[in-house]
Amino acid sequence: MRKILFLCCFLIGITAVCRAQGGRQRRSPEEQAKQLQTQLKLTDDQTTKLTAIFTTQATKMDSVRTAANGDRDAMRAGMTPIRTATTAQIKAILTADQAAAYQKMMDDARARMQNGGGGGGGGGQ
Repeated sequence: MRKILFLCCFLIGITAVCRAQGGRQRRSPEEQAKQLQTQLKLTDDQTTKLTAIFTTQATKMDSVRTAANGDRDAMRAGMTPIRTATTAQIKAILTADQAAAYQKMMDDARARMQNGGGGGGGGGQ
């Protein structure tokens, strides 16, 4: 009985560690838009437009991932213009204050990535 209990606890522990370190999960376009809605206090109309932008971005990025066939340099080269275009489209929808806050979030995320912090989310503190 103790062996079974020990084995169950061990498996649960391993599962928890794997999930914690399992890499970043991609958020759906709806989740991305909802997160920005909360952080930037977006209107429902803005959130709907952002969901459409994120959906288009996800489709394009998936095709780049498929075409690159695991080549990280090819993925990076293909995704950079997509990200740039997406950022421009997002800023076009936002008010000046929202765009400034969005840019700060992007800068903070970039700084975390460069410092090896990785991390998900979008600058919530």
